Amino acid sequence: MPVFRKVEIEDPSKLVFGIAKHPLSYGLGLKIGQGEVVPEVKFFPKAISEKDEEAFKKEVESITKDILDRAVELGVGSLQIETEQSFMETKNPRLVAEVTNIQKSVMEKYAGEYGIKLGLRVTVADIRDFREGLRHTAEYNLMLEAFEKAASNGADILSIESEGGKDVFNYSILRQDVRGILFSVGLLGPLDMSFLWRDIVGIAKRNSSIPGGDTACATANTAMRIAGGVRSMNIPHTLAAVVRAVSASRSLVAYEEGATGPGKDCGYENVIVKAITGYPMSMEGKSSACAHSSLIGNIASACCDLWSNEQVENIRLFGGSGPQVFLEILYYDCKLMNRAIALGEQNRLRDMLVSSDKFEDPQAFVLSPEAAVEIGKAIVSEKGYYRRGISACFKAVELMENESNLRLSPPEKRFLLNLKKVLETLPDDEDEFREQMCKAFYGRVQTFRERDYWP
Repeated sequence: MPVFRKVEIEDPSKLVFGIAKHPLSYGLGLKIGQGEVVPEVKFFPKAISEKDEEAFKKEVESITKDILDRAVELGVGSLQIETEQSFMETKNPRLVAEVTNIQKSVMEKYAGEYGIKLGLRVTVADIRDFREGLRHTAEYNLMLEAFEKAASNGADILSIESEGGKDVFNYSILRQDVRGILFSVGLLGPLDMSFLWRDIVGIAKRNSSIPGGDTACATANTAMRIAGGVRSMNIPHTLAAVVRAVSASRSLVAYEEGATGPGKDCGYENVIVKAITGYPMSMEGKSSACAHSSLIGNIASACCDLWSNEQVENIRLFGGSGPQVFLEILYYDCKLMNRAIALGEQNRLRDMLVSSDKFEDPQAFVLSPEAAVEIGKAIVSEKGYYRRGISACFKAVELMENESNLRLSPPEKRFLLNLKKVLETLPDDEDEFREQMCKAFYGRVQTFRERDYWP
C-alpha cells in the first residue's frame, strides 16, 4: 500500500475546487476531479423504524426519486447521492442489500432515460460497542457484512466515519488534555483505521467498488461543535484547529491502506488529505447548515471536488422535500464554481472563498490551501503515526503564531502558548508515549483496552 513521503500538490495555487491530480471515473458515467464540481446530496429518512422494513424501503426509494426528479428539472448533468446508514440498518445487512439495490435500480433508470451521470456512495455506520471491543466482535462482523452487501448491490463508493479512540478523545477534549487528544486522534485512531481499512479495501476490490475514505467526524468535528461560534469558548478554537490538523494524519491512513477517494464530506481535514494524496475530495460547508453550524462555511468549498449538504431530514418545505431543496442549493453552488473553471477564473473565486473565512477563526485558517500544504508536508516528513501527529500539531501552532492577521483573543493566544509548551514536553519515542498514555487511561476511561489497538 502507498506510504506518502511527499505531498502530491506542493503548489497551493494548484489546490483548487473541481480539479484533482488523480481524478476518478465510476458509477453511471460520473467523472470526479476532472474540471467539474459535482453536487453530493445526503438525506435521512423520517422517523420510520427499520423494523417496518417495507415502509423504510419505500421511503428511501421515494427520496431517491424525489432527488432525481428535481435534478432532471434543474438540468443537473452530474450528481452523487450518499446513503448514510443508521445503526439499525447496518445491523441488518439483508436490509442494506435491498435498499442499495433499490436505489441503484432507480438511478440506472434515470441515467438511461435522461442521460444524467450518477454515483452512489454508501456509508456504513460504525456500530462497534467499546465495551465489547473493536476487533473481531459480532458488531465488527456485521459492519463488514454491511459493506459486502452494499458493494455487491450497486454501491459505487464505500465509506465510514470510524470511531477508534473516541472514548479516550471524549474524556480528553472536555479536559483540554492535549496529550490525551494526541493519543486518541494521532495514535489510537490511525491504528484502528489501519486494521479496519484493510478489510474495507478488500471488500471493495472483490466487488469492483471504490474504497472512498474515512473522516475524523467523531473527533475533530466533535471539537468543532464544542468550540462553538464567535461568542462561544467552551474549548479554545485554537485547540479545535490543532485537533483538525492532527486529524488529517489520521484520515490519511485510509488512503495508505488503499482508499482512493473521493473522500467523505464531513472530513473538513480533507483539504490537507487532498494536498498529500492528490485524490478527489467531497466537502461540506455553508450548505450543510441544515445539519450543523460552523465558522468555515465558505473556505470548505475552496478545494472540493464534490460539494455536499452533510445530511438533511426528509421533511416537507415550501420548496419541496428537504433533500430536493438542498440539492438545488448545492447545484447552484457547483454551477458557480464550474462556471469559474470554464472561464479560467477558478483561483480567483477560490481565493474569495478562502479570504472570507481565513482570518476570522483559527479553525478556518488551518484549512486554507497554503496552510493545508504546509501541514501536509509536516505530516509526510515523519514516519509513524505518533510522529506524524506531533508534526501536524507543531506546524498548526507555528502557522497560527506567525500570522498577524489571524483574529485571536488574548485567551486564545495564551492557550496557544501553553499548548506549544505541552507539545515540547512530549517524548520523541512512540513506545514511551504509548506506555505513559496507557497507564494514564487504564481505569480512567473504562472502555479503553490496549488490545483493541495493539493485539
